[in-house]
Amino acid sequence: MGIKYRRVLLKLSGEALMGGLGYGIDASIVQDIAAEVAEVVGDGVQMAIVVGGGNIFRGIKASAAGMDRATADYIGMIATVMNAMTLQDGLEQIGIPTRVQTAIAMQEVAEPYIRRRAIRHLEKGRVVIFGAGSGNPFFTTDTTAALRAAEIDAEVIFKATKVDGIYDSDPKTNPNARRFQTLTYGHVLTHDLRVMDSTAIALCKENNIPIMVFDLTVRGNIHRAVKGEAVGTIVGGSCEVS
Repeated sequence: MGIKYRRVLLKLSGEALMGGLGYGIDASIVQDIAAEVAEVVGDGVQMAIVVGGGNIFRGIKASAAGMDRATADYIGMIATVMNAMTLQDGLEQIGIPTRVQTAIAMQEVAEPYIRRRAIRHLEKGRVVIFGAGSGNPFFTTDTTAALRAAEIDAEVIFKATKVDGIYDSDPKTNPNARRFQTLTYGHVLTHDLRVMDSTAIALCKENNIPIMVFDLTVRGNIHRAVKGEAVGTIVGGSCEVS
């Protein structure tokens, strides 16, 4: 089938689930994502997902407004579980067996995160969605994605965004902005490119996990990515521009 990556971790922001809405979850977007994931899983790819909660609650924003940071982060973790359960429903409605595992115990609605159980689910062809972040305040879901990817021995992290890669400047304001094909971890950290937070980048560097940044809104990009096609920017190589 020309598949390059057999076990991947897909990082979705909470905002990716909003679609054109200003808040919450767009059911049609969930269906589109589920259909793309189903196509990939159908090719035998093992898929884990980490989803953010910014479409419902952003802990950092609430903290800046005066809320206790730890409390705000815990509320944000609960928001990620809501998104995870929504994705689970979307996948299972089209016949893809899915498990939600949370870093905060919520046994009535999800399994607790257990590394070996998560790997076993993947081996059985189930999609595993990790909710509640890392279970600790002061850490982002980007860091959770890097941590879980290392724990489950994922071959790559797919950072699905609304842009088609990483640029040397903002392509919205600079028509001459150049898109990188590949980047080193060091370049991302040194130039503060904000692909993921610095803790996540450092974890990926230490564990040699490449990060592929691509546009989620282009139909079929997840499938192209697992084939290794140049659909975005890969962090983990040398610095090359397109």
